[in-house]
Parts: sequence; structure tokens; C-alpha cells
Amino acid sequence: MEISIFGPSLSSAHESGWAAYWRGLTAALAERGHRAIYYEPFVDERHDPSDVGSAAVRVVRYSTEGEEGVWRAVEASRRSDLIVKASRVGFFDELLEYAILLGRGPSSRVAFWDLDVPVTSERLKANPAEPLAALVGRFDFVVTCGGGEQVLADYHALGARTCAAIHPAIDPRSCRPANRDPRFASDLAFHGNRRPDGEKRVDEFFFGAAGLLSRHRFLLAGAGWDKRGVPANVSMIGHLTSTERNAFNSSARAVLDVSGEAGAQAAFTPSTRLFEAAGAGACAITDGWEGVDQFFEPGREVLVAHDGREVAALVRDLDTRRAREVGAAARARVLAEHTYEHRAAELERIMSS
Repeated sequence: MEISIFGPSLSSAHESGWAAYWRGLTAALAERGHRAIYYEPFVDERHDPSDVGSAAVRVVRYSTEGEEGVWRAVEASRRSDLIVKASRVGFFDELLEYAILLGRGPSSRVAFWDLDVPVTSERLKANPAEPLAALVGRFDFVVTCGGGEQVLADYHALGARTCAAIHPAIDPRSCRPANRDPRFASDLAFHGNRRPDGEKRVDEFFFGAAGLLSRHRFLLAGAGWDKRGVPANVSMIGHLTSTERNAFNSSARAVLDVSGEAGAQAAFTPSTRLFEAAGAGACAITDGWEGVDQFFEPGREVLVAHDGREVAALVRDLDTRRAREVGAAARARVLAEHTYEHRAAELERIMSS
């Protein structure tokens, strides 16, 4: 099977938090005998050669200077067995959705792949005239990366023929425990770029906890934080490349996972970074979101906090032995149930239905 994917940047995890998702899924599909072609908009500042990572996929970049580049890419993809339009590509999203449906080949199936479930769901509910709402029923199927049964039901209500979830996971070959790196040594580490839709919760869960534990070391990775003040016990290291993530997750006593504002309100929406932390054998602390127990057992495979005070209490009471036990249990769980090999098999089942 040949699969063409139109998505956000695969060649820069700095700009696209979903780069690891597509890299892992396409690699697993390649191992199962499928061929993937990934179409992404060509924007110079998105492409960081040091952050490309490895992926069993051919990347094709199309021009964003006008609609012609989009139509050429769609025409090139029409021979594929499956054509995927991911949400929030960042350029010509509405045009891509129409163009892929209009330009599909005679034997092609077309899917809408929702990477931003909470955001997309709110947008569709708030505006019934949203162009995407009228197109949902024309896709052969819709794939979500979270949201639970309610989101699937919402898509069915809009006319979706088939709707299923393919959640984030790990590629065990690239996501694994690493030697501890003194640069990342800390009691609690958090990795996330500074974004308007998530800063309030980072203030609560990360900076709030740091303010309550002045003698503990906190580490912040991600772009944009250098322009704001932070507590004295918080160190900032800026952008974290994909090749550094295993060491980052393996070197902290605990790693914090925090949902954005919209994600915090949505059920069953696990983040890619929570799975990455588990894959590296890290002890993860995640904010309380409905459905976490469907992926990890709270208290044994992940620690759950509902505000900054609970984060601070967990960090204060966490010793090295306990942290290692939680991290080892989390890694065992993802290897057993949450690898991209599992996700690729799920996609095959959807395609065969």
C-alpha cells in the first residue's frame, strides 16, 4: 500500500510537535511492507537539518508562495492507495482539504487525520458553518489522536463514514533509556515550547511547583521561555533536539507532562511527550485528564497531579528508587501496548474494514 500524507513539518520537531508521531508511524508501516510519502509546506525557518531524525518515508516539500504548489502536490499523490490530510498543516489547510477530495485517484481512499482533537472539536462546535464540517462525510474515514468516544460520536454526527483513534506511541529503536547527562540533571524537568494556549497551565503545574520547592532543581526545555522571568531554582536550556530527548528524560528524577488549555478539557487525549518519557523509562507526572488510566496505571506507571501543589508534593516525596520503579513499569507498558507497530496494525484494520 502506498500512503501519501499531507501534514505539518516532518523535518523539524522544533516546529512540529507531531514530527515524532509521523516518523514512528511511517517507520512501522514500512516494516510491514507499506510505502509512505510525506508532503509538507516548504518554509525555510521550519527546517532544521540537525533535527531531522530518521524516518522510512520520502519527504516532498511544496511551495507556499501560491496555490499552484498545492495542486501539483495533490496531483502527484493521486495514485496512492491512501491520501491523508492532517489537521493544522499551517498553510492552505482549507484548500488542501478540498483539493485532496477533488483530485483523488479512482482507486484512492482519503482520510482526515485530526492531530488537534480538542482544538478541532471546539472549532466545529462553535461554528456549524466551518468549511471542514461540510467535508467530513466525504472522507472515507476520520482518524483522531485522542478524544475518546465522545469525539468519535461527534464526527459520526457530522456524517463521518468511519471514525477511529490512533494514539501516539513510541518507536522502541529510537525512544529508549539513555545514560544520564549532567546538563539535564534535575528533580523535575519539563519540555514544551511557550505557547499562548498552554502557558497558564505551565504556570500552575511547573512554575507553581517550583515556587513551593525552592531547594529543588527544576529544568525547563523549549523555545520562547527566555523572554519571561522564572523562579531562581529553574534552569532554562532552550530548544531540545530530538536526539537529546532520551537523555533529557533519563536524567531527571521526574518529568512533567502538561496538557494545553483545550487538551485539559478533553478526555482521552494523551500527549506524544508522555509516551516518549515512558519509553525512556522516566518517572512521569501528568496533569489529571480523563482516561489516563486507559494508557497507564496511576500510581504505578505514572504519577497524577491536579494542580501545582500536588506536583510539589509528589516531587518532594519522590526518592530515586520510587522514581525508577515507576519509570520501569511505564516502559514495560508502552513496549507491551503502545508502540508504533501496534498503531500501524490498527491502521491496517481500519483500511481493511
